[in-house]
Amino acid sequence: MKEIGSFSTLSFDCYGTLIDWETGIWDAIQPLLLHNRADHVHRADALEAFAELESVQQEATPDLVYPRLLAKVHEVFAQRFEFQCHPDMDAAFGASVPHWPAFADTADALRRLEKRFGLVVLSNVDRAGFAASSRKLGVTFQAIYTAEDVGSYKPARRNFHTMIDDLRADHGVEKDEILHVAQSLYHDHVPAAEIGLATAWIDRQDLDGTGSWGATASVEERPTIDHRFKDLTALADAASDAAPA
Repeated sequence: MKEIGSFSTLSFDCYGTLIDWETGIWDAIQPLLLHNRADHVHRADALEAFAELESVQQEATPDLVYPRLLAKVHEVFAQRFEFQCHPDMDAAFGASVPHWPAFADTADALRRLEKRFGLVVLSNVDRAGFAASSRKLGVTFQAIYTAEDVGSYKPARRNFHTMIDDLRADHGVEKDEILHVAQSLYHDHVPAAEIGLATAWIDRQDLDGTGSWGATASVEERPTIDHRFKDLTALADAASDAAPA
């Protein structure tokens, strides 16, 4: 296992790692719940349903731009719970990404990490959605790869290969210089481990404690992970303490 200080580049998943997408999703689904007086649907139930429906939709329509994909997920979510809904509500949910908040530790940790590493994003949203979110992150990324750019959604291996190939060709960064930083085992760590990309798990859900899978699909077997941290501050602390490459 390579030490943190031996990498030149950190590639980040964004939503779930840098942006608090579970709070964003839960907030954005409130109009539907209010419209149907659905006080029996709790946050954990809604996020679990979202995780299942989103992963199915992403696999079925890999080239569908994220706002439209989210709108479709909202539509199917309403059908599953037998809620009354209309297209305007679906569209509003699809357009909610710019309103999803950053985690409290994100901007400070990224600024600290930027002093030592090149920072890259590999995200499952569209360009416009990430552009809006990036204003909350406080740093400039060396490269950004979205599902819209690649034409597929993680956990598709194509997304990772696109990033790796582009960083080598356009930025002179080799695969073994990249540490992929992410929360989702399903979207990020399983495919990263399969292709031999070093990883750092930001385990915000504390899956060994009382946490749940939340808005992320579960995995049957935990993949190999190189580094594990409870949040981005812990990663930044470890990087500060690491010996230089």
